[in-house]
Amino acid sequence: MPELPDVTVYVETIESHVKGRKIEKIRIGNPFIVRSVDPPIYEAEGKTVRDVRRIGKRIAIGLDDDLWIVIHLMIAGRFRWLKSGAKLPGRLGLASFDFDNGSLVLTEAGTQRRASITLVRGEEALAEINRGGVEPLETDLAGFSEALRKENHTLKRSLTDPTLFSGIGNAYSDEILHRAKLSPVKHTNRLTDEEIATLFNATKDILVEWTNRLREQSRGEFPAKVTAFHDEMAVHGRFGKPCPVCGSPVQRIRYASNETNYCARCQTDGKLLADRALSRLLKQDWPKSIDEL
Repeated sequence: MPELPDVTVYVETIESHVKGRKIEKIRIGNPFIVRSVDPPIYEAEGKTVRDVRRIGKRIAIGLDDDLWIVIHLMIAGRFRWLKSGAKLPGRLGLASFDFDNGSLVLTEAGTQRRASITLVRGEEALAEINRGGVEPLETDLAGFSEALRKENHTLKRSLTDPTLFSGIGNAYSDEILHRAKLSPVKHTNRLTDEEIATLFNATKDILVEWTNRLREQSRGEFPAKVTAFHDEMAVHGRFGKPCPVCGSPVQRIRYASNETNYCARCQTDGKLLADRALSRLLKQDWPKSIDEL
């Protein structure tokens, strides 16, 4: 799922292409993409784009008459910029917003349709969409610490909870925790003030670094490839590959369709965290440390 860096680059690119321009036509390729009825989606036709914002992992496009088109890409939703009025790309094409200079097209790969478009009116309705998490690049250490200590969860869960932190998901939480040298399963009530400060700095550093990296890659155009997996990442999606800091093989914890990646030597003092599937299968044969592995 696109996270804060990816969505930020999308917001900037959309703004540079369509701010101040009028939506001439809206084409819906799949009616299930629209999740609102009142106001109707076609009321946005003829309206001029006045603002583009990120709300968590959502993109909000502000129009005349205080209308807001809110788009959630979920896992496989992506944007393309095509010639104005271009045909929607087969089964992938969900919707198109046509401008005089091109068409902003929403696509989604796969068979599951999770991406959504919602039209709301007014800042109050827009605020209801916000899950309430603090903005990690806007808060200070005190605000970050307060959010982190609001509930006692594992660090992985807390960082990815949208009611605590805005825009952080599975991929960048792995990178943040590796940079901070903290275990993904350490509970927030066991953190020292020094560890929280380290995590705060790592969060800002990782999100800024990756936002800048993605900006450089896209160079003002719509990103050709938006993915949670990058070769330049330290641990996320790199199970079995060497940690760039210590060279130990990156480990993982799998649960449902998600996977947490970490370096045992850098983050857990060499201890291997129990993988729900493998550790239950191997039982007493499950290695307890990276050295034993």
